[in-house]
Amino acid sequence: MKKLIFLLFALILLSQIHGKDFTIYSPDKKLKANITISSNITYSIFKDTLQIISPSQISMKLSDNLILGQKPILINSKKRTINQIIKPVVKQKFDTIIDNYNELTLDFKNNYSIIFRVYNDGVAYRFVTKFKDSITVYSEQFEANFPDDYKIYFPEEESFMSHSERLYKYINVSEITSNRFCSLPALIEIDNNIKCAITEADLEDYPGMYLQGNNESKFKLAGLFPNYPSKEEAKNDRDIYVVERTDYLVKTIGNRNFPWRVFVVTENDAQLIESTIIYKLAKPHDENLDFSWVKPGKVAWDWWNANNIYGVDFRAGINTQTYKYYIDFASKYGIEYVILDEGWYKLGNLLEVNPEIDVEEIVNYGKQKNVGIILWAIWKTLDDQFEEAMNQFEKWGIKGIKVDFMQRDDAKMVNFYYKVAREAAKRKFLVDFHGAYKPTGLYRTYPNVITSEGVLGAEHNKWSENVTPEHTLTIPFIRMLAGPMDFTPGAMRNATKENFRIIFTEPMSQGTRCRQLAMYVVYESPLQMLADSPTNYLKEPECMEFLSKVPVVWDYTKVLDAKISKYVLLARKSGDKWYVGAMTNWQPRNLNIDFSFLDDGREYKATIYQDGINADRNANDFKMIKKTITKNDKLEIHMSPGGGWVAVLE
Repeated sequence: MKKLIFLLFALILLSQIHGKDFTIYSPDKKLKANITISSNITYSIFKDTLQIISPSQISMKLSDNLILGQKPILINSKKRTINQIIKPVVKQKFDTIIDNYNELTLDFKNNYSIIFRVYNDGVAYRFVTKFKDSITVYSEQFEANFPDDYKIYFPEEESFMSHSERLYKYINVSEITSNRFCSLPALIEIDNNIKCAITEADLEDYPGMYLQGNNESKFKLAGLFPNYPSKEEAKNDRDIYVVERTDYLVKTIGNRNFPWRVFVVTENDAQLIESTIIYKLAKPHDENLDFSWVKPGKVAWDWWNANNIYGVDFRAGINTQTYKYYIDFASKYGIEYVILDEGWYKLGNLLEVNPEIDVEEIVNYGKQKNVGIILWAIWKTLDDQFEEAMNQFEKWGIKGIKVDFMQRDDAKMVNFYYKVAREAAKRKFLVDFHGAYKPTGLYRTYPNVITSEGVLGAEHNKWSENVTPEHTLTIPFIRMLAGPMDFTPGAMRNATKENFRIIFTEPMSQGTRCRQLAMYVVYESPLQMLADSPTNYLKEPECMEFLSKVPVVWDYTKVLDAKISKYVLLARKSGDKWYVGAMTNWQPRNLNIDFSFLDDGREYKATIYQDGINADRNANDFKMIKKTITKNDKLEIHMSPGGGWVAVLE
């Protein structure tokens, strides 16, 4: 008997030392996650036989020094396979999304679980707690250990106070010390083809995650989180700094799912653009809520072009006459919305309208012309006057709000996003978040959250030289992976590398006119801006023939050829029409288009916009041609430095 007891004790001890291993594969068997449970919990990720993430530890510390994942006692494990179809309320890349994954749920003593999902293009895990009472989360341990010194596209941040408008530094992981960190998504280059993007999904009542270096382990990145704010200080109406923080991340309900930690692993750069993993991981919208009213569309935008209209017999500016001009322009070309950006109200008081503006008259004029009005607001002013302001907006009959300058993603601010989304949905308002953190799937939970910024976009042309062709060919592969991207394209003043100038009130873009047109096919945003002055667009009827008709949501997306920071060539379908867009960096480039993706037995009338023969000298130069295309055709296209190419096939 004593020998039996000793043997059982030895077996238990041996199992605790050696741990328990689980392996979960993707449906196509090419991607797998290994999970080891011993004195802690570690995971690793493999693409075929290539190790992407080497064993990395995960845990979460709650109150009473309870650490989920430390000395874990496994109670149960179960696997399941899901293969279903999702039909998005608001399309982006596809009208239907295949949601196919294998899932492993590990249940532990102390009322928590960890769920792992493996898709063909990614791995995700999340903590789940099942406490009756509320809990306090003090920290979360996230590690991503790499087997080698890989390159990373690193959107480095300087503080937690950020618009998430960063350039992507292409550096080695070993260069990232513990005093350096970045926002998400970040992209790791495993080899010339395989990439691994790290981000998060379903962020709710919890702070956003950043990635921080490690001085001791050179090939390691760790999660970094802003603690809950305890004291804020207003520098002005928009810059609300956190000057003191608590010692915890969040106080939250005890029975909940925590955010997904996401690894998007792709075999080529094109798959980064085609991925829908963040949407699939996000919480679906409440089926009891009606979002059929949500109407994607394009927007005539005032701020970028500084209300700089001309050839009129009134003084242009932030006034009713100017906005009626914008509405007339939008109506002429079927543009769905006009934004009233900064200046329509007295800063600090949304209920005190600029005396030069009659919002009610503008909204009613827009209704007559079938053009909806979207109002801009600084988040803090909106929050301070929330009920009164939202009720006034509803009374006026506006169609949406553009909320700006949040510049944070601690749990308090994340909850503000949900508050805005929820209350806007009740009033049938679209929401566009500017000064925002990256999307994490709120656009699925609340489909009225139709787009967000969180990107170094075209507005930077007004004050910097950072919006280079290389940058604009990096963001589709990284930032756009997270969700809709309000880059605000459409510049009608276009410049070569040598001729670009910073002019705040008459901004221009780097690269060619056709590059700007191509952005409307390459960049995803169900609320897509026309950033330039209506007067400039009215002088470009050929461009407006394209811009007035190009969709903002798509039935199908196929990336034909792409290399991050260098070039992209893709096709998107809307109804019976196909749109093909291409962009290159400062290197002139020829690409070959194989039209075999087109439907069988059809001839397509192609309207093509290509860089003009002198576009390398004058970036405004373009040529519009028409020809017939079938699926049997192949076409070589040429793009000038910083150039683009776009075609409509119908």
